Amino acid sequence: MHILKSNLNIDFNRFRIPASIFSAILLLASAVSIGVNGLVLGLDFTGGTLIEVRYEQDANRDQIQSQLEKAGFDKTVVQYFGTSKDITIRLAPQAGKKSAEIGDSVLAVLKADAATNVVMRRIEFVGPAVGDELAEQGGLAMLVALIFIMLYVSVRFEWKFAVGSVAALAHDVLITMGLFSVIQMEFNLTVLAAILAVIGYSLNDTIVVFDRIRENFLKLRKSDSEKIVNTSLNQTLSRTLMTSITTLLVLVALFFLGGELIHGFATALIAGVFVGTYSSIYVASNVALILGITKEDLMPIEVEKEGADQDALM
Repeated sequence: MHILKSNLNIDFNRFRIPASIFSAILLLASAVSIGVNGLVLGLDFTGGTLIEVRYEQDANRDQIQSQLEKAGFDKTVVQYFGTSKDITIRLAPQAGKKSAEIGDSVLAVLKADAATNVVMRRIEFVGPAVGDELAEQGGLAMLVALIFIMLYVSVRFEWKFAVGSVAALAHDVLITMGLFSVIQMEFNLTVLAAILAVIGYSLNDTIVVFDRIRENFLKLRKSDSEKIVNTSLNQTLSRTLMTSITTLLVLVALFFLGGELIHGFATALIAGVFVGTYSSIYVASNVALILGITKEDLMPIEVEKEGADQDALM
């Protein structure tokens, strides 16, 4: 694999300390917000009732929301589902009421104020126990993903790179979750799936950078670690930016045209692409440099053994 020449000569090392301070501020703000404000957990985690209804004519989502709030249904989430005639209604747990009773009450409210016929399509109940299990399994999924990523990078590269990659991923996940805590956007299973996708996206970007760093360590033997890392970042920058820009174009289209059901998903991925691109440049490689990555760490063991055998024969 040949090292691609790049006309870019940005001194990334110059901004290492400011970038570290900036990351620390974002991480601290995210941790404080999650600790103080918490996350607005969706029905998937808290439990409650999901109702789908269909109108014969186009429905007014804001009007439906207002009708339900006036009827005493607090913390309702009304969304279009596929078309402007299909509506999903998410209700917080109603103490002492069964799903059938809740569905009948909601349908009665909607029919009382509707100028067209309203038909109940489905009604589902998610208990708090199921919500707790989903939260536990979701957190476990992220933890297992990070552990296996560390093992993979350790085997493919070196443990210092592994620590750097996991630090970058933890950085991305915490900041993305912190954003949802700050803006108080609903955190549901689709958002959790988006965060797992952010882990994969960020890791892919980091692996490309690490692969170029390893290649340059073996070819640019007279340069020190900081210069080699800086050269590698410049060589991969155009690829990183093109990948990020094309991904963001799709995500922005999803955010504005995909409907409310995937707003959270698109928001998490948009934030994750920005943070993941930043962390692959300034977090992962920064941690590897702090841990003292050197050319000797990346030299193939086979080469060293062959050299030792030749010295013994002489």
